[in-house]
Amino acid sequence: MPRGTYTDPESGATEVFQCAPGAGGWRYVGERSDGLRTDLTVDSRWHQIRVQVGARDLLLRGGLVGRDLLWVRSAGEHGEEHSAEAAGFLGDSPGFLVAVARSLRLEPGSQGDVRLVRLSAPALSALTVTQRWRLTEVTTYDTDLTPLPVERYEVTDLATGEASAVHIAGDVVLDAPGVELTDLETPPTLPQQ
Repeated sequence: MPRGTYTDPESGATEVFQCAPGAGGWRYVGERSDGLRTDLTVDSRWHQIRVQVGARDLLLRGGLVGRDLLWVRSAGEHGEEHSAEAAGFLGDSPGFLVAVARSLRLEPGSQGDVRLVRLSAPALSALTVTQRWRLTEVTTYDTDLTPLPVERYEVTDLATGEASAVHIAGDVVLDAPGVELTDLETPPTLPQQ
């Protein structure tokens, strides 16, 4: 069960996280120093079936139902229901990057387009975006325990053309825009072959 800390180099905010595979999928829980809380559960196909994000007095709960992403954004007792045809959420937590990458099931050199709902803290506002994910390479590093494959994804926002790189080992983001892995207590969980 990986545990560690991510840091946003720009803001200095840290996120203490832990994640683990379960009987039917994977779960990620993170809490940031600025109060943002993320609880993400995916099924065996890496579909985001239960998502809860909290920021200050706001709470967003949602998940994928068929082809639709449904969510309720609430402040106190009052909530608004929303839906979009999308494959999942993106947010400030690196757990979302892992879920999206794994759900695409890309082979080295292949790519896939995915429609997502981006959540922006602290208001938890939602914006639908389309991204192209390309698995550019997989590099294996020798470690004391087992060889560690690190995947490099090129992620392009199709509306703006802006591209960035995301590096993932198993279920841990090693490096991405606004994400720096600063502590890892236990090794990543690697996908089963």
